[in-house]
Amino acid sequence: MGLELTFTARDAANVRFAVSPLWEVVASVRVVKNPAAHAVLKPWAERVRRRLADVDWRLLSDLVPVPTISIVGFVCPPPATSVPDLEVELAGMAAMAPLVQEGFDAWDGPRTRALQELYADPVGGLERLAEEIRGYWEAAIAPYWPRVRALLEGDVLYRARLLAEGGLRRMLSDLDPAVTWEGETLRLPKTVCEGVRPLGGLGLLLVPSVFTWPRVFSITSPPWQPTIRYPPRGVATLWERRESDPPQALAAVLGRTRTRLLAELDQPASTKELAARLDLSEPGASQHLTALRRAGLASAHRTGRYVLYARTAVAETLLAGDAGPAPSGHEQGRAGTAELPGGVSVGPLVRTAER
Repeated sequence: MGLELTFTARDAANVRFAVSPLWEVVASVRVVKNPAAHAVLKPWAERVRRRLADVDWRLLSDLVPVPTISIVGFVCPPPATSVPDLEVELAGMAAMAPLVQEGFDAWDGPRTRALQELYADPVGGLERLAEEIRGYWEAAIAPYWPRVRALLEGDVLYRARLLAEGGLRRMLSDLDPAVTWEGETLRLPKTVCEGVRPLGGLGLLLVPSVFTWPRVFSITSPPWQPTIRYPPRGVATLWERRESDPPQALAAVLGRTRTRLLAELDQPASTKELAARLDLSEPGASQHLTALRRAGLASAHRTGRYVLYARTAVAETLLAGDAGPAPSGHEQGRAGTAELPGGVSVGPLVRTAER
């Protein structure tokens, strides 16, 4: 039968979008732990695994077992605002302390020593988890975030255009080949929890997410707004190396060397790597990168012995404005679904399924 979400006029009026840095962290853990099951995301996983060797993320890893049968709900509550930063979402996670023990009691996942300590001391355990997430974010997500966020926000704009052109039916039926709309019902294929779920006037929160690929995740249980997390269009192009000449108009303003450095930062890289690519001395490359950081065009991310430079969203916009928009074909091959959280009976438990 699958999962059926039924809409009323009030639900249709409460459909909204959000981007979730915290969810990207949680979903990406599955990819790092099992890259073979995520072919499109494997290039990213191979780049970040070495850096994560310097990061303590054992508690976070224990909370996202692979294969992922279930995840306790306090790890990734849906965002309350449309574009929260990581610290806002971590504050929301800290507020879940009263639900920690209840969530674990309903969870049938492996109970490691670290998880037992979290159960015994929810407040302190969530503080430790937040610190691990910050370290993981800096090593694995932050250097790529401007590009990831641009893809997510581009997908939101695309779906807003579909909504304007064809209404809610057109927009929702385009989320995934396996998702269909009929009458006043949105149908997802077979998931952990099945049946008909009225949205109850709460509407639907849509969260595009790179690291959900190739699945669709849903939340239908209180206390959160019903939510669908889905892969955005163009995920397969996200990690491609883009060879292009530095934009001439931008080079006339920044200088050719600094523009070439920005162009090379299509993937985060160290000073040593960039110096070798552009035939610069390391001190020279460092001087240019410092200038780009001061101008808000590059950011630096330190993880243990690694310092990686990445383009900021401003730099991405400048480069894209000169070169034109990147192609964004519809991502094919997404199949299967998972559900977060599970049935009403599990309360704060979040269920997911890996196939």
